[in-house]
Amino acid sequence: MKELSIQQAATTQGVSRRDFLKFCSMMAGVLAMPKGYSEMIANALANSKRTPVIWLEFQDCAGNSEALLRASRPTVSQLILDVLAVDYHETIMAAAGEQAEAAKKATIDAGGYLLVVEGSIPQGEDGAYCCIAGKSAIQLLEEALPGALAVVAIGSCAAFGGVPATSPNPTGAVPVSTIVGGKKPVLNLPGCPVNPVNLTATVVHFLTFGELPAMDDLGRPLFAYGARIHDNCPRRGHFDAGEFTVAWGDEGHRKGWCLYKMGCKGPVTFHNCPAVQYNDGTSWPIKAGHGCIACSEPGFWELGAYNQADLQRYAPPATYAPVQLPTQKLDPATTGVIGAVAGAAIGAAGVAAYKTLSKPDEEPTPPPARTTKK
Repeated sequence: MKELSIQQAATTQGVSRRDFLKFCSMMAGVLAMPKGYSEMIANALANSKRTPVIWLEFQDCAGNSEALLRASRPTVSQLILDVLAVDYHETIMAAAGEQAEAAKKATIDAGGYLLVVEGSIPQGEDGAYCCIAGKSAIQLLEEALPGALAVVAIGSCAAFGGVPATSPNPTGAVPVSTIVGGKKPVLNLPGCPVNPVNLTATVVHFLTFGELPAMDDLGRPLFAYGARIHDNCPRRGHFDAGEFTVAWGDEGHRKGWCLYKMGCKGPVTFHNCPAVQYNDGTSWPIKAGHGCIACSEPGFWELGAYNQADLQRYAPPATYAPVQLPTQKLDPATTGVIGAVAGAAIGAAGVAAYKTLSKPDEEPTPPPARTTKK
């Protein structure tokens, strides 16, 4: 039986050609690419076959898997992840025990898969704090590395150590990149939890260009982490005007004033939350009236949820390398030189494109009838 391409699989699930192209345009917007790249994405997905995935889960709360399972709009976004051959994922796979391990071994032996890792890696006591099927997290990760095309560290625990690595770090937790070293390219998708939109866009980029997207110096894709939350925050005007919430429920809080004095870390956090939000674009912390806790930054738990960030400490460098469009292949090992100032343009493009294209189609509302005063 011939294997279906992603577009063909979408068609069998009732996704129209129009909705498929709309999704491709939205992905181009999220990836901060010119509109013309949507056609390139569509062509790639029309020919792309299932890419095997091994999803390992270590020291974490399974929040990233839960976030992935709750992604539902647009339908093809979920399908993009479904058509990946997720050969091993302890949380969602039907197989168990020896069958599950056999499925993983077969994929590892065949090679050519994406390796997604959720959770930090405990090194203490020779890795005894996290063992699966009689092997430590360190052993399991090292076994899966040789045949992997690339490694995606999903969530803040995998990317930076997260809560398990917080002082005093009794298990000796480290991020995935510490174990991988330079053996394979590693892309970090931090967040507590990750936003499924960013995972989807990463997969789309990989399927379109055959490599990981351009990254910053922390290994995060620039399309998602290239802009400071503060620069796209809907409350930014209140910050500039000196209008701050100083107590929960006060007049400023009720009016939607800036939450910096309540500990918001938006001025020191790089993430596209204002554009994509969470729960299929329903809301995000600042929209809900709570400050950003910098969950996409290293050591965010140490900052304290309600402590004010030292803005002088995080002043940006004066100069950055220029932003270049991906007209040629980008080497994941060297793309970190692209500066975070690119985030200003990336954020603006991503916010506009995503918010426009992710809205469900609606019938236009007729203008109100004109009346003539007598």
